[in-house]
Amino acid sequence: MRILIVHNAYQQRGGEDAVVESETQLLRSRGHDVRAFVRHNNEIEGMGKGALAQQTWWSRESVERIDQSMSGWHPDIVHVHNTFPLISPSIYWAVARKGIPVVQTLHNFRLICPQAMFLLEGRICEDCVGHSTWRSVTRGCYRKSKLQSAVLTGMLSLHRSIGTYKNKVTRYIALNDFCRRKFVEGGLPADKVVIKPNFVDYAAPQGTERDGFLFVGRLSAEKGTGVLAEAARQVPEVCLRIAGTGPEAHQLQDVPNANMLGALGGDDVRQQMETATALVLPSIWYENFPRTLVEAYAAGLPVIGSRLGALEELIEDGVTGLLFEPGNADDLASKIRWAHSNATAMAEMGCRARAHYENNFTATRNYEQLISIYEEAIAAARSE
Repeated sequence: MRILIVHNAYQQRGGEDAVVESETQLLRSRGHDVRAFVRHNNEIEGMGKGALAQQTWWSRESVERIDQSMSGWHPDIVHVHNTFPLISPSIYWAVARKGIPVVQTLHNFRLICPQAMFLLEGRICEDCVGHSTWRSVTRGCYRKSKLQSAVLTGMLSLHRSIGTYKNKVTRYIALNDFCRRKFVEGGLPADKVVIKPNFVDYAAPQGTERDGFLFVGRLSAEKGTGVLAEAARQVPEVCLRIAGTGPEAHQLQDVPNANMLGALGGDDVRQQMETATALVLPSIWYENFPRTLVEAYAAGLPVIGSRLGALEELIEDGVTGLLFEPGNADDLASKIRWAHSNATAMAEMGCRARAHYENNFTATRNYEQLISIYEEAIAAARSE
């Protein structure tokens, strides 16, 4: 199969970029002819506001460049991951003109929430779901800027009105049931939204001794950094290892039992996961499918997470981890304290987490799901 991967890479590399790389490597390892059309947000530097807005709404440059990518090489499928801001939804039209099906992975909620996280002043907000997103302009939801929010809302309004999202994408990939429901509520055609989770390719852990609790990720408000810091202070007897950096790092730097490890590479993260009692995911926003969660399960590591959005589906309370009330530091501290005192029970949860990974999140399983979606999209495009 000939597959063109399309992605607008972020300035600060994150889980979405890692997923794109992993899926590309997975497909190539199975013998597929995979090529990539990538633009990077570093291109924004020196670009005027007007020019950037135009690129966001309809990028002629991206249309020309993707046409060149497909010239003389006709892909069977075009798999899009991120188009914001430089690639733009204009590429869906360029691909459709050649009769090639498009698959779009929904890594965040940008198509129904300009801020992409359903988060307003630290609280969940769904005011734009199923409605116009102009509320985001008056509130300055995207980066606290009314101007930038207007650009995003203009992009969404334009492409909703001309049918881009309903007619030019053959299949959407949501990462779990919760996310699928939200996107359908937001207006995407239900018959086009399928589910495929993220994956990692990890061998079974070595069975080393486990101690302490681990946080892996960006230290930012939506990740619940403040909640984590407050909870850590309530359990001074517990060691909390923090792998990551970000604007909220100062919240944890003066917590005596927080060991700040900084940003770690993949192998180091895995080593930390194979020696911890549990991973802590205190997010206050609707996580789509944090890659750290599937990495933890693969490492036989149970997860203590917020009872919120997809996390409530992905973590089976008392089976593969523990759930706590989102934003409630007291409840999080209580769960950490219990886990610290019940090492055997946590080890059993870790074994079940690994089994859940082997049944659902391996490279082999993910490959089967991805190819099935591609074949379904190709068949749908041929029948139109």
